[in-house]
Amino acid sequence: MYPPRSQRNEGRKRARKPKIGKAWIITNLVLLFMIVGLFSYYYIFEHDSSGSLAENAKYSQTEKNIQTGSSGAKSSSEKDGQAQEDSPNKGVNNDDAPTEKRGTEDDIKSTTDDANSPAVTLHFIGDVQFSGKVEQRLEQNGFDFPYQYLGSLFHKDDLTIANLETPVTTNGVGALNKTYVYKSSPKALTAMAVAGVDAVNLANNHILDQGTSGLLDTLKYLDEKGIAHAGAGRNAKEAYAPHYFERNGIKIALLGATRVMPEANWNASAKQPGVAGAYDSTAIVKSIREARNQADLVIVVAHWGKERATTLEPHQTELSHAFIDAGADLVIGGHPHVLQGMEQYKGKWIAYSTGNFIFSKSTVPATWDTAIFQATCTRNGDCKMKLTPYRAELGQPIPLKDVEASKILQKVTALSPSNVSIGVDGTVSAQ
Repeated sequence: MYPPRSQRNEGRKRARKPKIGKAWIITNLVLLFMIVGLFSYYYIFEHDSSGSLAENAKYSQTEKNIQTGSSGAKSSSEKDGQAQEDSPNKGVNNDDAPTEKRGTEDDIKSTTDDANSPAVTLHFIGDVQFSGKVEQRLEQNGFDFPYQYLGSLFHKDDLTIANLETPVTTNGVGALNKTYVYKSSPKALTAMAVAGVDAVNLANNHILDQGTSGLLDTLKYLDEKGIAHAGAGRNAKEAYAPHYFERNGIKIALLGATRVMPEANWNASAKQPGVAGAYDSTAIVKSIREARNQADLVIVVAHWGKERATTLEPHQTELSHAFIDAGADLVIGGHPHVLQGMEQYKGKWIAYSTGNFIFSKSTVPATWDTAIFQATCTRNGDCKMKLTPYRAELGQPIPLKDVEASKILQKVTALSPSNVSIGVDGTVSAQ
């Protein structure tokens, strides 16, 4: 006989209780071990990860310090070299480049030694003309006579620029309303090209001494001799247009303008040959801005000031500053026939007057003092200036040394703002 059902159920409950108790204990123990395991895993993993991150951060910082420290110049140089190799066309507007990339390039430039950056060496000489007594002397001694003391100087540089203060023609009709009227032989340009003069400024108060036909002849002869020119042309577009050069991967723009002319009709117009005038600076400033968008280095040769005066005229300062504000990197002046001071404006150099170079010799000793103005410029428009003193004899510049050279350097220093100084070797600096 089986026991009653109620007794059987009670027996089962009593047998189940120990089993439930053991299961509960086992479950709790399993959960406890899992919790302990998770905490242990979390602690070990996170600790190791934090340590690794810290070590990585320390390692990265060490690497950064090394790259920007003793080996930074080398690293930057290699990057600059790669950039030059990848970008052979200089003067391209990179405004569309990504901001981050341009920022990196700026950082590279800021740590790159200037000696490793491409640069150009330029020479500027003052007024030259081959007329009258100068021509007589050249006919006797040869048209290479003016350059006999220069050696290969103008061949070793990247660009030599002069102010051509005369029309070059065998024809033309001389101006009637001027005290000095010049006319030079094409033979002078042959010798000039052989000497290494690369370009001339034509924006001055003598280039139309033989009328528009004399100017047109000058343009023709310059083109034949391979001498570039700026500041005058067959029309206003040509007169104000920059002439571009490519040197050492640096694109250079040359412009010329004059604030001195005997008659208003010397200004070039849409259909009239003439010069790039600067009485109204609107046109030349516009051309400078356009050149700024095309070139790495923008040079303006200006004709201005008062003859035989070492004191600046107000318009010289006003125009030079306007030119630099428009984008010029270097402003070289002429016309006074004497040396004037130098100024640095917004980090850009202005030489207010380079004096005579190949010229007739007056009775005013100040007109005998001259110099070759050397500029060494980088792609970003930073220029270092140096003067080499000369004395302008009749048709020929003579190099000076020692005391005579020092006097000229001291003279230019005295005519310059107080923050400009010129060392005994001719190096110009600004505080």
